[in-house]
Amino acid sequence: MRIPVKAVGAATALLLSAPAFAGWEPTKPVEIVVAAGAGGASDQMARMMQAAIQKNNLMKQPMVVSLKGGASGAEALMYMKSSEGDPNKVLIAYSLIYMLPLSAKIPFNWRELTPVSVIALDQFVLWDNSAGPKTVKEFVAAAKTASSPFKMGGTGSKREDHVLTVFLEQKTGAKFSYLPYKSGGEAATQLVGNHTESNVNNPSENLEVWRAGQVRPLCVFDKERISYTSKVTDTQSWADIPTCKEEGVDVQYLMLRAMFLPGKVTPEQQAFYVELFQKVTQTPEYKEYMEKQALKPIFLTGKDMVKFLEEDDALNKSLMTEAGFVAK
Repeated sequence: MRIPVKAVGAATALLLSAPAFAGWEPTKPVEIVVAAGAGGASDQMARMMQAAIQKNNLMKQPMVVSLKGGASGAEALMYMKSSEGDPNKVLIAYSLIYMLPLSAKIPFNWRELTPVSVIALDQFVLWDNSAGPKTVKEFVAAAKTASSPFKMGGTGSKREDHVLTVFLEQKTGAKFSYLPYKSGGEAATQLVGNHTESNVNNPSENLEVWRAGQVRPLCVFDKERISYTSKVTDTQSWADIPTCKEEGVDVQYLMLRAMFLPGKVTPEQQAFYVELFQKVTQTPEYKEYMEKQALKPIFLTGKDMVKFLEEDDALNKSLMTEAGFVAK
């Protein structure tokens, strides 16, 4: 299970070599559409970008965050689909754009939108309670010998957390009872209270309870360790967490963070937003946010972005099919 990630950390060769499109910019407030509820990772990222754009005067018009998390995010996807030709709406997208149409059969395809840029990738970590097993090997052994399946908390059903749980079962032979919650924050709370044995939250979702010594990161689901070396706790940084493959469980998954416009906008409008979000990635606000949330830096646009999306889409479809989550 690999997402081919090239140009991680790099970022602007394609943009800088592209022809400049002058003469268009928004003439009214721009709506940044979030396919989730308040306080989640997408909402936090949207508000960071909103603040970075305003503070650094990157756009004359204001940017307004619009939360459209209804129907598990389908509200946002259909809203963008119905906004063809409107350059004043931009979607902050994640792997939902592949998964939801498969699991819920909504009439949406990301190819109907206009890709702008991939701006980050979100990693997943296997966490347990700080009073639980100290290593992946101990955790798997405990799960296998438990009298009932270990409870795995996660966000939503038939989504990234649920898929990872299925593949953990397949790779380890352990059995888990997956419990879907409304948010990663709720999944973290349930783990702290010992109502679950584990979760696979994104780094940011368990950050504060890790810092408080209430949970333990066992491994990260990526081919390489998280790059940030500043201490998060008294003794550990994100970079100190081993990969799951290092610990004997070869499961890898990265979640998309990307920007899209509605379909049928002009090349000049698309180019404006490519440049805007490239500038956002160079701001102190973005760089601070990336490290705090332990996100993986990447910037892709144009043909490189489309190639990445096609491969990522195929991977997610394969995982969803193998997990049995594709609606009949």
